Amino acid sequence: MNAGYDSGLPPDTRGTVLTVGSFDGVHRGHRLVLDRLAVRARETGFRSVLVTFAPHPLDVVNPAASPLLLTTGDEKTEALVESGLDYTVVVPFTRTLAAYDAPQFVDEVLRRRFGMTELLVGYDHGFGRGRTGDADVLKTLGAERGFHVTVVPPVAGSDGRPISSTAVRRAVAGGDLARAADGLARNYSMSGVVVRGAGRGRLLGFRTLNIASPSPRKLLPPEGVYAIRAHTPSGTFDGMLNLGPRPTFGEMATTIEAHVFDADGDWYGSRVRIDFIGRLRETRKFADAAALMQQLATDEAVARVVIGRVRAGLR
Repeated sequence: MNAGYDSGLPPDTRGTVLTVGSFDGVHRGHRLVLDRLAVRARETGFRSVLVTFAPHPLDVVNPAASPLLLTTGDEKTEALVESGLDYTVVVPFTRTLAAYDAPQFVDEVLRRRFGMTELLVGYDHGFGRGRTGDADVLKTLGAERGFHVTVVPPVAGSDGRPISSTAVRRAVAGGDLARAADGLARNYSMSGVVVRGAGRGRLLGFRTLNIASPSPRKLLPPEGVYAIRAHTPSGTFDGMLNLGPRPTFGEMATTIEAHVFDADGDWYGSRVRIDFIGRLRETRKFADAAALMQQLATDEAVARVVIGRVRAGLR
């Protein structure tokens, strides 16, 4: 079966080995699904396809219950670059699509539009109206319609529990960056554009990159000072970052300011990625600028130690 005309896939697509889902975070469980998908595509000669959605389905179905995201659009794309997939397709999630039951979604979207011949899903997968399209339902549909379904087992974290987007979100929201990194197989990160600030960091002897706030849908760790790794147009540098207000100067709006070590560059307007390595302390008010400068020197020394330990595998 050729893929449908509106799939965005090449017109000569004979069929696809496919997975579908939000894949928020692209965590270790997701990566097992994607790795097996790539293997099956090579074995069958069909193209491998990930069908994902924007916005998150809960934004449409139940906005009050919709979670903040581990990976926004560009971040998810970046995390998928090394997946080995042939195609990632982002389907607009609408109220019309939300009304599809599992058989209709399989027939109208996965089979007709994307030419699915084989489906791989995670063990806890569910789609269609009310998430009724679980593994058992999909296997029944596959037997009836002639496509194979593989259910990929969970991946356990270091605590022995299955890794999930929900568990990683809980770790990030609680400031447990080690647990988040364990689930993601990489440090939790955010991306943003460097903007001009007040220039106060330069006067304090700690020049900072002021980073525009990301999408309000992006999950950030708790306010505080963090050891980080900054990926810039000039390379990757260790550093530290303040996420939160600047109470010493009476500024209570949340800001994101990164000081990179051993580097100096004009990156205004450039997008940078910040990897959160470890939390150093809470944000607090100091008696004056001199006291803040003394604390920042201590923060830098501690951040260098923390980053060195993580780099050595001693998180």
